[in-house]
Amino acid sequence: MTAVRLLVLGAVRRRARAHGYQVRADLESWGAHEWANVKSGSVYHALKAMTAEGLLVAHDTTPSEAGGPPRVEYGVTADGDRTYLALLRTALAHRDPRLDVLAGAVGLIEDLTRAEAIDLLRERAGTMDQWRASVTAGLPADADLDTWGPVGEVLGLWIHTADSRAEWTRRLIRRLEDGAFTMAGEEPG
Repeated sequence: MTAVRLLVLGAVRRRARAHGYQVRADLESWGAHEWANVKSGSVYHALKAMTAEGLLVAHDTTPSEAGGPPRVEYGVTADGDRTYLALLRTALAHRDPRLDVLAGAVGLIEDLTRAEAIDLLRERAGTMDQWRASVTAGLPADADLDTWGPVGEVLGLWIHTADSRAEWTRRLIRRLEDGAFTMAGEEPG
């Protein structure tokens, strides 16, 4: 999964119909050009590729008043909507998506219901706990990783990563449980 697919589908879906410049501007306003390496060319390439795949539909609009060709507006198809939601759900529930994919999913989390988002994040936290347990399963109870040399550092890195990702996920779950954000199906408050 790439962050570009998730982000472009999410941006078009939120506008209902959008041309490439609008999608690019939205993603840049989210800072995605920095944390997800979403550049202008990748946005336009994704729009064309996903149109060819049937995930988006292209609509010609009126010609530019400056004399240029008409802009193409894109809308998400039913297949595109299913694909988008599947990408979003996978990124939120998976133990180890790329950080740019996870960041994109969190930025679009409001497209899910509160209950579904919490369930997906609980799944993620559970898989983080399982991962941590698998990393530490063969270690002696009194293991001092500081004495294990570079291998101890590697194990320490994985344990710290599992712990910090699980902690971050549980924090987001608590925020959602406390009513953070306006989720799908909710009235803005």
